[in-house]
Amino acid sequence: MIRDWFDPDAVRRVGATPDYRFSLANERTFLAWVRTGLALVAGGLAAAQFLPELRVPYLREALAIVLLVLGGAVALRALNHWVRCERAMRLGQDLPESRFPALLAVAVGLGAVLLVVVVIVESIGR
Repeated sequence: MIRDWFDPDAVRRVGATPDYRFSLANERTFLAWVRTGLALVAGGLAAAQFLPELRVPYLREALAIVLLVLGGAVALRALNHWVRCERAMRLGQDLPESRFPALLAVAVGLGAVLLVVVVIVESIGR
C-alpha cells in the first residue's frame, strides 16, 4: 500500500474512473489535512524558537517535538487516507472509516488543557 503513495498510476489501475467531482473533493480533503499538518509543524517550530524558557524543565522542547511529530503524522495519514478513499471510489466500495480526526481532536484538546495549566502555573510563579 505504501508504494501506491509514490506511483501516480497505481490508483488508476484499479477499478473504474469515478466522477471527477468526487476525486477532486477527495483531493481537497487531502490538501486540507496537509495544511493542518503544516500548521502543526509551524507551531512546533514556533514553540522551539520563540517560546521563552518555562519553569518546567524541557517543557518547551517537549511541546515542540510533540507538535512536529503530530504534524508529520497528520501529513502521512492524509496521504494514506487519500489513496484508500480513491481506491474505494474506483471499486464502488464504501469509503474507509477513520478514527484519526477524532484522535487528533482529542490530542489537540488535551494539549490545550495542559497548556492552560502551564500558563496558570507560570503566571502564579511570577
